[in-house]
Amino acid sequence: MLGGPNHERADRVVATEVPPDSRRVQAALSEAQPRSGVAVTEANLAHLPRLVAEHVRRSGAVGQPRVSSLRANIHGRIRASATSRWMTYTGEQVNTYGPAPSRLFWMDATMFGLPVDVLHVLVGRTATMRVKLCSMLPMANAAGPEMDRAETVTLFNDLCILAPAAFIDAPIVWQPLDDSHVRGVFTNGAQTVTADLTFCDGDLVDFISDDRMSTTPDGSTFTPQLWSTPVSDYRAFGTRRLATRGDGRWHPTAPP
Repeated sequence: MLGGPNHERADRVVATEVPPDSRRVQAALSEAQPRSGVAVTEANLAHLPRLVAEHVRRSGAVGQPRVSSLRANIHGRIRASATSRWMTYTGEQVNTYGPAPSRLFWMDATMFGLPVDVLHVLVGRTATMRVKLCSMLPMANAAGPEMDRAETVTLFNDLCILAPAAFIDAPIVWQPLDDSHVRGVFTNGAQTVTADLTFCDGDLVDFISDDRMSTTPDGSTFTPQLWSTPVSDYRAFGTRRLATRGDGRWHPTAPP
């Protein structure tokens, strides 16, 4: 998830290997284990299910250095519900991988002509989300076990979409389901989350999980809800090939 826990989104993503200039990001990157010169090989894919291994191959990872961090620039639109107005936004994030993974996501949006900024921080096992209007007025401040779990799903989602090369070292248990679906069980600290991945012609096309709970606008209450992120428009970025368009979709439970 690249947006807030209760938001829908339509994104275009550009991934690069250069981190933004900020103290928090630099601190996170300093914890990432550098693996320059250690290339991904076919042997590294042997333990992965066929569909997952092919996704890694098609990403251009084989023969390239292992991934320990990434930066993504994002733009799109977001809204709180199916009846809310869309807000345009730009975002920037940095992820690191290793024993203590991290995810820092900053989003600038506009609501009713006023600026809204959102900051997601996951460092190791602890996550927070802060939303402010005009960089001053607090609108949401979420933390706690539910937030930790929601951001763990997002970290797993980023791994699948933006850094499939990191699969080879990630704490994931894979369960092949059929010719186009694989279940992944991802663990980060005390949080273990599950997602079903859908593949088509070798590419990942959807990620579905019911472990990423939606939240009220102020971030105080979390509700279990199915969440999916269909992706498309794969393109090459240097040696890498990644999806450049994605949607974040909540699937409300039908009333009894």
